[in-house]
Amino acid sequence: MNERLITAALATAVLSGSALADARVRAVHASPDAPNVDVLVDGSIAFPDAPFTGVTDYATLPADTYNVQVVPTGMMGPVVIDENLALDSGVDYSVVAVGQLADIAPLVLVDDNALDPANARVRFVHASPNAPAVDIALAGGGAVLFDDFSFTEASSYLSVAPGDYDLEVRLAGTSDVVLSLGEVSLSGNTVYSVFAMGLVGDNDAPLQAVFSVDAIPSPGALAVMAMGGLIASRRRRSV
Repeated sequence: MNERLITAALATAVLSGSALADARVRAVHASPDAPNVDVLVDGSIAFPDAPFTGVTDYATLPADTYNVQVVPTGMMGPVVIDENLALDSGVDYSVVAVGQLADIAPLVLVDDNALDPANARVRFVHASPNAPAVDIALAGGGAVLFDDFSFTEASSYLSVAPGDYDLEVRLAGTSDVVLSLGEVSLSGNTVYSVFAMGLVGDNDAPLQAVFSVDAIPSPGALAVMAMGGLIASRRRRSV
C-alpha cells in the first residue's frame, strides 16, 4: 500500500510552488446511477464517499504509475473501475467516472491550472451519457463559447473577462436550449471547469451543469500582490 504517498490537498484548489514538483490528481463522480463511491489508490482510500456530481480536492502524489480502483462506499467490491494511471511531475489530473453503472469508465483529463491575472479561464466537459452534442453559449441567442461537444469530450480552456455571464446549453448547431445555466459569476485569476452531468429526461439524476473552481492564487502569491500594491501606493504618495 502507498498510504505514505497520499497527501490531502488544501480545502480549495490552491496552487503552491511546492506542489508543482509532484503530480496532483482529483476524482469527479459523473456516473448518474452509481452510488457514492470510495476511490482507492494502490489499495488505500484516497477519496472517500464521493457522491454523484462530487468533485474532490486535489491530492498530491510523486510522479509514478498507480492503480486506481472505484468501489461502493464502505465496501471492497464490486470494483467498478480498475485502471493504472501514469502521473507526470508537475501535472494536474482529473479522473472522471463517466457513463452509467453498467458501462462506467474513467475519463482522464489533464488540467491546465495556469492562472491569468487579467481573466478567468474556463473549460467545458461533456459527461452526460445520453445527451447529444451540445454548444455552450450566451443566453438569448448570444455567441457560442464552446462549439459541438459530445459525450466524453473536453474543450480547451477559454479566457474570458471577469464578470457575470448568462449561459445556456443548446443542441449543437441550433438555437434549441436544452439547459439554462442562469447567471454565472467568473472571477479573474481563477480557473474553472464546467461539467455537464446527469441524464436527459431523468428525474432522479437530471441533466445539470456542475461548476468547479480548479485554481486560485496561493496565499503566498496574494501576499506578494498585496505587498506590491502597498509599495506602489507608498511610492505614489511620496511623489
